[in-house]
Amino acid sequence: MEAASVVPVVASDAHLAHSGLTEVVAGRTVPCYESPERAEAILAALQADGRFSIRSPDDHGSAPILAVHDAELIEVLENAWPLAAAAGHQGPLIPDTFLLSAYPGPMPTALPRGGLERLGAFCFDTATPIVGGSYAAARAAVDVALTAAQQVVDGAPLAYGLCRPPGHHAARRMYGGYCFFNNAAIVAEWLRRARFERVAILDIDYHHGNGTQQLFWERGDVLYVSLHADPEHGYPYFSGRVAETGGGPGEGATVNIPLPPGTELARYAEALDAALRRIDAFAPDAPLVVSLGFDTHVADPIGGFSLQTPDYVRLGDRIGHGRRGVVVVQEGGYAVEVLGESAVGFLGGLATSLG
Repeated sequence: MEAASVVPVVASDAHLAHSGLTEVVAGRTVPCYESPERAEAILAALQADGRFSIRSPDDHGSAPILAVHDAELIEVLENAWPLAAAAGHQGPLIPDTFLLSAYPGPMPTALPRGGLERLGAFCFDTATPIVGGSYAAARAAVDVALTAAQQVVDGAPLAYGLCRPPGHHAARRMYGGYCFFNNAAIVAEWLRRARFERVAILDIDYHHGNGTQQLFWERGDVLYVSLHADPEHGYPYFSGRVAETGGGPGEGATVNIPLPPGTELARYAEALDAALRRIDAFAPDAPLVVSLGFDTHVADPIGGFSLQTPDYVRLGDRIGHGRRGVVVVQEGGYAVEVLGESAVGFLGGLATSLG
């Protein structure tokens, strides 16, 4: 790439305070796979490469979040830690009681006022701890994503939002899967409200973006296409099947392409080509939004595919051809030792194909 085509990268150090995290897996408390080292490894590799320009995010306020998420979810996430800390709680907040739909039945249900006690009405797993810096990190991740989108709207062919925490599991009034606010969905809605008529989201994280799917389930103006682990084998288990295609005005605007354990480049590239054809048929007039996960890498500790580091160059190249512009939003990827090189390869291949 020439100097004129240096890729803008948006990053914030607010995520560093979202640390000291643990999660509960099969009844065991373990260090959280979603760690500050993930984003720091990617940032260091991009800084060392020389083809990327790093900048801080602009403050976009709460309006873009409220366009996607319920106000009560925002309030709960903002106040959970201060309330729990004031009550003497120490350590990460992980709910131990969940308000499942079967719980109330025909009975009325009222939420408690406590910081920790309310979380089970909004969280769907035991993998998304809250600490003192979590809310600020989640808000900063939204600003990172929106600032990257603004770069592309302003004329950059490609911009990368190094979001942490990730977002694609967060739904309208639900958080989980390491995600608090749905960064990619917020970008898509922001683009839609800005001036575009049709927005496409391509999700290439190993795990299905159940939150993104829920948010746009009945929307025909936002296409959601996801390549992910077959839910018979991979988290979040309860969504991501081929038969899930959207509802009402959104029928056909959700496209799920589940893939089997051990998927290698040839199988993955074939599925990606099918996804890109579906996006082309949708004919979006907005920049493409990519939810990017490197948990498809063979080394990932909680993934199950077999992609290699050099494969991401080819995947980026495939995605870029014929695009009006691309906003890349970071999602998962937990093998810290391969994240930097994988990110440089993917973004480099994407930038080259965009010209």
